[in-house]
Amino acid sequence: MKTIKFTVLTIFTTFLMGSSFAVVKLGLPYSSPLLLAALRFILAGILMGAIVIKLKRPHPTSGINWLKLFCIGSLQTAGVMGCIFLSLRTISASESSILTFTNPLLVVVFGTLFFKTRYKFYQWIGVLLGMIGVIITMGAQIKFEVGIVFGFLSAVFWALATLLVKQWGDVFDTWVLSAYQMLFGGVLLLVGSFLFEQPFFHLNAHSILLLLWLSIMSSILQFAVWYYLLSTSDPGKTSAYLFLAPFFGVISGWFLLGERLYPSLLAGGLFIIVGIYLVNRTFQTKREYQGIVNKS
Repeated sequence: MKTIKFTVLTIFTTFLMGSSFAVVKLGLPYSSPLLLAALRFILAGILMGAIVIKLKRPHPTSGINWLKLFCIGSLQTAGVMGCIFLSLRTISASESSILTFTNPLLVVVFGTLFFKTRYKFYQWIGVLLGMIGVIITMGAQIKFEVGIVFGFLSAVFWALATLLVKQWGDVFDTWVLSAYQMLFGGVLLLVGSFLFEQPFFHLNAHSILLLLWLSIMSSILQFAVWYYLLSTSDPGKTSAYLFLAPFFGVISGWFLLGERLYPSLLAGGLFIIVGIYLVNRTFQTKREYQGIVNKS
């Protein structure tokens, strides 16, 4: 029964991760990208912030730790989500999700470059397979789109945020970290919306429903289930299931948006999934990488 519960919850939370790309795509006709991202995470941050205050979770007591929280939010929410939302203007939800979830591969590269972390041979094979998958996936593009750049940048920001959480995460309560990095990132996205786009939001039943889904289901509930799984099971085994998220991203793009399943998209996605699985095998022995769970 415990195995069944773990499997159901894992599939549920990775489904929320992956399907959020298609839901965002559905919301873009009603809102400018950065404003939609800002509203999603400000709302989620406020709601989750109220919860951690109500539950009296331990908050940072020094200015430097609040600054660290702000830096994580700048990368994890403002950087990652801003790039994802912008990418969806010109590329499909399937392509954006695949590009974004290459972040575990970049963690290996950046960890080696910046922190001199040593990885096993099969993990580097995973990085190689993942990069080949990206090249194959982008073969589905008839022409180059700027969304490809934004999609890849979202993975870069996510990998950098993961490494920061690896360095700083132990000083924060997990729920407090999640709440305030969303809130700080959301505020930055709101500023970015007024600086870099002409913000608009069409208020109607559809836009409100999509915003609530993104804020509650794809943010708060997603985090709650994921952190529950990490706290009640082996974090390495759990993190290895992240490869399901891009799969659900592709399937939801096909089901909700009618996006075509190009052979190159499917083949490239398979390479990336195998690559991520090989890279994530490190979690079986290294709990320190829990920061990789901070997602869309």
